[in-house]
Amino acid sequence: MKLQEHVYLMADYNQWMNQKIYEAVSALPPEILHEDKKSFFGSIFATLNHICVGDTMWLKRFNSVLSHYDAYTPIADLPMPESLDVFLANNFNDLKDRRVILDEALLELAGMLSDEELLQPVTYQNSKGVTASKTLFNLLMHLFNHQTHHRGQITTLLSQSGVDIGITDLVFIQPNVEIH
Repeated sequence: MKLQEHVYLMADYNQWMNQKIYEAVSALPPEILHEDKKSFFGSIFATLNHICVGDTMWLKRFNSVLSHYDAYTPIADLPMPESLDVFLANNFNDLKDRRVILDEALLELAGMLSDEELLQPVTYQNSKGVTASKTLFNLLMHLFNHQTHHRGQITTLLSQSGVDIGITDLVFIQPNVEIH
């Protein structure tokens, strides 16, 4: 499998899972959505927000490699979050709109990137000001892993609220291969 194919699979999986999570969460009353569940970010809403903040920060850091793509324009137009705990939206619908922008841009970009671009270095500063350089591919794998980690926290919080989002396994969307 080419790097680009793997990135596309992960972008597709993340969009699918985010849609499932947001659909499940949309049925919750606001008091449950914002209730302090004593989790790392407190509430389901705050955890969803953190994922969007992290994705926005990472995608904006990829400007040097991705800015020539029209699909990157919605990301370029977003302001860089000031911190990891800033709220990007005051309500669920606005946060869902941000999630859709991020997922659509990421999936479209994933379909365009070449393996050569994925191996390009991206130099960035993390939220503590430490400079690092890593390949775009490795940073995208971090972005996807970060989403999966925090979605796992959300599915636990949803389960505690009596909501089952169903299948969450990547293997569910992977195509079968022919055996000869």
